[in-house]
Amino acid sequence: MTESAATVDVPDLVPARMVNEFSYCPRLFFLEWVQARFEDNPDTVEGRYQHRAVDREAGRAPLPDDGDLASARSVMLSSTRLGLVARVDLIEGIEGGVRPVDTKRGSPPDTPERSWEPERVQLCVQALLLREAGYQCTEGVLYFAEARRRVAVVFDDELVARTEGLLGELREIAGRDLPPPPLVDSPKCPRCSLVGICLPDETNTLAARSDRPPRRLLPRDPQARPMYVTDQGTTVGHREGRVEVSRHGEAVQSVRMIDVSQLNILGNVQVTSQLMRQLFSREVPVLWFSYGGWFQGIAEGLPSKHVELRRRQVSTAHQGGLSIARAMVEGKIRNSRTLLRRNSRVRDDSVLASLKSLAEQAATCSSTSSLLGLEGTAARLYFGGLPSMFREELRLPGAAFSFEGRNRRPPLDPVNCLLSYTYGLLVKDLTAVALSVGFDPYLGFYHRPRFGRPALALDLAEEFRPLVAESTVLSLVNNGEVRASHFVVRAGGVTLTAEGRKSVIGGYERRLDTEVRHPTFGYKVTYRRVLEVQARVLGAHVLGEIPDYVPFMTR
Repeated sequence: MTESAATVDVPDLVPARMVNEFSYCPRLFFLEWVQARFEDNPDTVEGRYQHRAVDREAGRAPLPDDGDLASARSVMLSSTRLGLVARVDLIEGIEGGVRPVDTKRGSPPDTPERSWEPERVQLCVQALLLREAGYQCTEGVLYFAEARRRVAVVFDDELVARTEGLLGELREIAGRDLPPPPLVDSPKCPRCSLVGICLPDETNTLAARSDRPPRRLLPRDPQARPMYVTDQGTTVGHREGRVEVSRHGEAVQSVRMIDVSQLNILGNVQVTSQLMRQLFSREVPVLWFSYGGWFQGIAEGLPSKHVELRRRQVSTAHQGGLSIARAMVEGKIRNSRTLLRRNSRVRDDSVLASLKSLAEQAATCSSTSSLLGLEGTAARLYFGGLPSMFREELRLPGAAFSFEGRNRRPPLDPVNCLLSYTYGLLVKDLTAVALSVGFDPYLGFYHRPRFGRPALALDLAEEFRPLVAESTVLSLVNNGEVRASHFVVRAGGVTLTAEGRKSVIGGYERRLDTEVRHPTFGYKVTYRRVLEVQARVLGAHVLGEIPDYVPFMTR
């Protein structure tokens, strides 16, 4: 049989588990095997736990001509003719041959076969490999660990034909550049471990494949949270599953490793190699800032294997990416207008009308240079109205929180100092998100990739500056969480004290944990999760799965 060009790069051997995944959902198979993307959920963790015993090799497994097989655990089988490989949990010798036993979590389903097709197909792959090795194999067993029950599976002609047919379809789809579309309104999606990567309902909604409102299928926000180390001269290390901060050998802070989603290092803080390896193994990034809060670098384990996304990112950026830039700037202007409309103590309808008009112009702008001009005009109007959102007594002449326009490097007043600091935190999070999704964070569609800037992270930050960064500053100032004593003035520049930085970080993290109703999908979600969703929506557009990038715009 002649291979098509599309299947030349498909590996020779397909794991039995991938045939199971393909039977369950072709898109899940593609994301997990071809793009090598994976996320754990409680079901996958429990499944590994249930396999802890059967994964240990035990017992002899002689070929039929070399003796009788009584019982053997964790036996690896493969066949280049069939193009299959499998590790069989247990092979039992029976009269006239052998039977494979595959361990599954949970209990048998209430179906006529007392099993699901993907489970039977995976077991049939093992049978085909046993037959290829010379064994007689006409039946197998699915062992459901929770119920401690065995379900017999007969390898009849119908099941064998179905398995072989799926294998042919699998190889054809594996040779494609893009995954199949998501299942539509499928009951399979809620329990899938990759639902947060796949975004099935969101993708189908944006691609106009479903009229039903998207379900809130995203996993709950993880319990783990970013850890910030701001005390100068300390060392961060690893000990017995914990991240420990010490000074001169004496522990000053200890956090469970499983509770850390990021490690953020500010200033002169040492990180041990042992901790770095542990964090890399858990896909936890380490991020470095200057003492004053400038985002300087990030380290994580191996880069994402999602090469196709980066390839298309380069192609889209080379073509200009104007449609994406338009959507991002429109989102930023509309969100800025919403923040002014909701929080201004002295409402200026002319400014609000101008911002609305500028957002509409941005949505249809014909060039990047014109877009930059529209954004600049909108920024001047917006920041001109920013003082009206602070409490009146904080804007009195000589007060600590005067604001006369945006300035930076160094900030010349406390408000600009707070804005710069929160922008740095936001770009830090979006750089980490972009890397986790598979993007190159330094190749953007609106910001030019110059001077080492994480241009794509800056792109993604546009629509979230008013919603996350500036909202955090307003809350901190108006609630009195930052005070004049939290700032230091040196040569006209303003910077935060150590206590001031801790207050800002606390306010920023609370903002990310705030729930908001998603304007496009309708369900409630935290800003922390929204950052990831928007990056994945952008990825779906770059890959051609949805026609347009839709920015996150609150009403």
